Amino acid sequence: MKQVEEVVWGWRDRSLDLRKDQRLKYIQIFKNTGPTAGASLEHTHSQLIATPQVPSEVDAEITGMNEYHNRYGRCVLCDIIGQELREGVRLVAENRHFVCFAPFASRFPFETWIVPTEHQSDFGQIRAQQVQDLAAMFRSIVRKMTLMIKNIPYNMVLHTSPVNVQNDYGNYHWHLEILPRLTTIAGFELGTGYYINPTPPEIAAQALREIQEFYPLQKESELEVPRYV
Repeated sequence: MKQVEEVVWGWRDRSLDLRKDQRLKYIQIFKNTGPTAGASLEHTHSQLIATPQVPSEVDAEITGMNEYHNRYGRCVLCDIIGQELREGVRLVAENRHFVCFAPFASRFPFETWIVPTEHQSDFGQIRAQQVQDLAAMFRSIVRKMTLMIKNIPYNMVLHTSPVNVQNDYGNYHWHLEILPRLTTIAGFELGTGYYINPTPPEIAAQALREIQEFYPLQKESELEVPRYV
């Protein structure tokens, strides 16, 4: 657990340091696991790339969150957290500072998002207790996925607000996305931006919730875990 916390601190510290370079506008933290997810090195690692412009996908998220706030006066992810906690069907886990759920319009089977319950636009604002809880939740979710599907390939991407830009990003809500690569992106997805996901998020969330209850993590080596895909 302590090692995962140190990784999260490393993400934060590198993010705070890189933004001192005024040429940089966005800092992307990500992790590729398995050849299908684009990993080129066998040892576990995460990566960080800073760019001189805001990526189009992040810009679209910012626009969407701003439009929602302008219409309803609230943060869309804060509202989603409330809905997922009330309904429970897509909820995977929660702790003091974070909620993990399978998003309603999941692009990939067992896609999950980890979102801070406190509204924060900038990952660089993360505090010590949040680091502990984020590390614990990320580790737990990845272990559940690994128990369910051995050597599961996945991408982890952390979406946060841009840096060194004059715009006000107070409506943005940073979050971490875990994207298992169990299906292949093909022509339809590339041509339309729409994703075909054969696993409903409600089923994915239920499967992940049940892993710890029926298959204790401490006995991982003894398990024959059923596949849900």
